[in-house]
Amino acid sequence: MTASGRRSQLIETALNVFAQKGFNGATTKEIAALAGVTEAIIFRHFPTKQALYQAVLESRVGCPGLQKWLAEAQSAMDRNDDVRLFRAIAAAVIESYSEDPRMERVMLFAALEGNEQALEHHRNFSLPIFELLRDYVVRRQREGALAEYDAGAILSAIAGMAKGHAIAIRMFGFRTEYSDQKAAELFTHILLNGIQAK
Repeated sequence: MTASGRRSQLIETALNVFAQKGFNGATTKEIAALAGVTEAIIFRHFPTKQALYQAVLESRVGCPGLQKWLAEAQSAMDRNDDVRLFRAIAAAVIESYSEDPRMERVMLFAALEGNEQALEHHRNFSLPIFELLRDYVVRRQREGALAEYDAGAILSAIAGMAKGHAIAIRMFGFRTEYSDQKAAELFTHILLNGIQAK
């Protein structure tokens, strides 16, 4: 196996273990055993467990799926298409649990463990996206298209509905009568129209 191939294999194996046990519960010995190598091979590629963990965190940044989503979101914002944008946000959150929930599990463990390395990485990654979306919401509020609620609260509302749905379905095994796509549409409708009967 090439050095880059081995590095990728170790990152994938470590992601599996960190997703199941968190940083504190995972050991390089266990990761090595699951990868079919010795611990010395791990430390040849990553000087410390923290360095391996950092590589796991960085492995999902800049992935093609994210770039595609950002392009879709930007297109919706350029057209002032609120429905499309909020639906895309909800769909992306739900998809992050349905496509590969391992990184979501890693971040949940990080929050429970108080792992500042992972939490800081997550903030650095997500804050620019949040600010981009918040600026759009503020602009649309100034244009009179959206209500004057706190822009961050609006984004938390759509992301929170989607995340709650995804956790209930993907982690706790609840079932719904509607698809993930329909859920994203419903949450967008609820956000933009409320639930009180007119």
